Amino acid sequence: MSFQTGLSGLNAASRNLDVIGNNIANANTIGAKVARAEFSEIVAASTIAANGRTEGIGVEVSTVSQQFTQGSVNVTGSALDIAINGAGFFPVTLTDGSMAYTRAGTFKLDTEGNIVTNASAKLMGYPTTVDGVATSSTLQPMRIPTGSPIPARATTSMAAELNLNASAPVWNASVPNVPLTTYGTSLNVYDSQGSAIPASLYMRKIADDTWQVYTDPTSDATATASLAATLTFDTNGQLASSVPAAPTLSITSPNPNIGTFSAALDLSKTTQYATAFAVTDLTQDGYAPGDFVALSIGDNGVISARYSNGQTQATGQIALADFRNVQGLRPSENGNWVETVASGQPIVGAPGVGKFGELRAGALEESNIDLTSELVNMMTAQRTYQANAQTIKTQDQVLSTLTQLR
Repeated sequence: MSFQTGLSGLNAASRNLDVIGNNIANANTIGAKVARAEFSEIVAASTIAANGRTEGIGVEVSTVSQQFTQGSVNVTGSALDIAINGAGFFPVTLTDGSMAYTRAGTFKLDTEGNIVTNASAKLMGYPTTVDGVATSSTLQPMRIPTGSPIPARATTSMAAELNLNASAPVWNASVPNVPLTTYGTSLNVYDSQGSAIPASLYMRKIADDTWQVYTDPTSDATATASLAATLTFDTNGQLASSVPAAPTLSITSPNPNIGTFSAALDLSKTTQYATAFAVTDLTQDGYAPGDFVALSIGDNGVISARYSNGQTQATGQIALADFRNVQGLRPSENGNWVETVASGQPIVGAPGVGKFGELRAGALEESNIDLTSELVNMMTAQRTYQANAQTIKTQDQVLSTLTQLR
């Protein structure tokens, strides 16, 4: 029996050395987690010792557990390097269509713009609006539109924030009259094909606290044809009313097939103070087509793509998955873990929400393997192996002595 006991010790120590060797080999593997061999005693239940206790007949490795403690986060500067600071795994779809989960955030772009791992597994997440609001709870591959440019958007609204000089003379109170172009500004708007069209605004004071807004610098005699609004200010210099209340501009595209389209004009932030005419802000919501330039990933997992036309649009939100029993996950190749009955089904959510950790773009989570500890563990395991070998040797000597009795 001692031979079998010693042999079980050798097998367990050898298995322990295998685990330690794997830890050491993966000390620099991104997202790797340290493993630990856990032993249990083998007991012969049918054998009763003199003291009434059952005897142990050896040892076995009951399980190899993973320790999912946080690894150090190392800044790399690469936009597609992503670290999880806290709980959770990246859900990925493997090339065979099955799901897996990983902490290794070394992602790349494939030829179709999908965000993939080094093994071509697709990173999964939620679809969003261009403003980053999730539109579905169904996971889909995260894809960056790196191919064709994003389409143009026609201008539908404009806003002007400006100050009109309260000390300005009424336009026809002097000879010659104050030119219509004295108080004016312009910005580019866009038609549905992305063609830039200059849009001008000109202001004329027609009475104290009353101004008219025109959309072209025609002569005073015909300017009423382009009258957009009449603004009235109170004694505090604030806009009291606008007629019409929500003015619109008629814009003509250079493409006759597009023709004329309208854009709402917001003048609610216009003031009248006794200071120089000044334009604080001009905005409009249209833009030309744009090619993909770069991307960024927020702490909440929202992927924002920047384009050559100056637009930044969200293209999706990276999801995270967690499990009731992470120890039940089965390790797989390429730094992945696979769901099992013991782990339970994944709980999927957005980074930074509830128990899920936040993401750190431009960084990677290093392994949580401590080389110093593993080297000490290796020496201990080696001595354990030698000790079990010694028990077999001793038992062999005892058996040899018995067989030599005459």
